[in-house]
This record gives sequence, C-alpha cells and structure tokens, in this order.
Amino acid sequence: MYVERRSRLAPLIVWTRTVETAGSGRVLPDGCMDLIWSGDELIVAGPDTAAHLVRDSPGARYAAVRCAPGFGPALFGSPADALRDRRVPLADVWGERDARELAERIAAAADPAAVLEHVAAERLREHDADSARFAGTVVGELRAGADVAAVAAWVNLSERQLHRRSLAAFGYGPKTLARVLRLDRALDLARGGLPAARVAAVTGYADQAHFARDVKALAGVPLRTLLG
Repeated sequence: MYVERRSRLAPLIVWTRTVETAGSGRVLPDGCMDLIWSGDELIVAGPDTAAHLVRDSPGARYAAVRCAPGFGPALFGSPADALRDRRVPLADVWGERDARELAERIAAAADPAAVLEHVAAERLREHDADSARFAGTVVGELRAGADVAAVAAWVNLSERQLHRRSLAAFGYGPKTLARVLRLDRALDLARGGLPAARVAAVTGYADQAHFARDVKALAGVPLRTLLG
C-alpha cells in the first residue's frame, strides 16, 4: 500500500509504502529526488532519465520524502547531475556520521516519515531564494509549454547557461526536463480516463504516435501496459 501527502513545512511529498505481496514495480522519471528509509538503510534516489525497476519482498516497509524538482541539491548538498540515474547510500552523500545519526533517530521513532520530513525541511530552509526562484520559474514555464529560448529569457540566462544550471538543479537539461514534466502530466490525464489522442493534444505532443513513443522511451513499456 502506498500513501503520500504534501508537506506543510517545505516543497516535499512525504510518502510511505508497505509491500503486501512480492513483485516488481516501475518508478517513472519525474524530475524529483528522494530520501528513502528502507527499515535499515537510508538511500538517496537521484533524478531518473528512464524508468527505474524495483523488486520488493512481502512485508518490506518504506518511509521517504520527495523533493520538488530543483530542491534536491539543497537537501543532499550535491549537484543533481552527480546523482542522476543512481541509488546510493546517504552516507556516500552526507558522510558516515550524519547518516548514522539520522538512521538512529529514525529507527527509534514511532513515525519515521515525520522524522524525515522535519530533517529535510530544516535543510531546505538553507535553500537560497535565488535557487528556489530559478527552480520554480523553470519548472513552471516548461510545464506551461514554453520553449527553452523563452525560459532562458525569463531567467535572464543564455541557453547554454540555462542548460548548465539546469544540470546542477534538476539533473538534466531543460529539454529533457520538459519531456519528463510533460509525460508526468500526460500520464495523470490518461490514468484519469482521458483518451490517448486527447491527452496528446492537450499536453502538446505532435500526435498520439508521438505520445506513444515518449511513453516507451521514458517508461520502457507501451502506454497500455503502463496503465494496466
């Protein structure tokens, strides 16, 4: 069972998951970075460029926080592209001492997710206002369908500067980020029952075939398999 909620403390999603039956899952790219407690280890999940496959055992329990796109570097103290498509122990990012202290706090807590939320919120308070504005503007404009040149103009950067800063903030350049954000919105609409052709039109794909190709490229399976 998977449950999530939006944090009132910071730009975070707090989520928990309990595995009831053995199986595999597919975590799709969303531009986010997660800090995950697996019951005995803290793991950093970097921004993905393709689906990440997971296999779970019955009874496994997870608690985690997911940073909004562009905010992960402030939590982890690392450029996002250094963690792209990776799952690494928190100790590799924060150091053994800080990771061990947090793991001990979580292990002793009645609500591990709440501990993660408060620790992450404290670290995100150090996120400088300029970086926060940059992340919010880039994500907002790309979600609205703006092209890279227009986004660069909005944030007063050249396209090359925008690409370089986006790598550090999001883990990939603005064109890839736009694809990821568009697919995320499209899949939300498709899961809500909107026909694929209409989803493609609403979200800015050239046509339904373009939508299908992007699903296969980023999710690794056809749309029908994904929705099923």
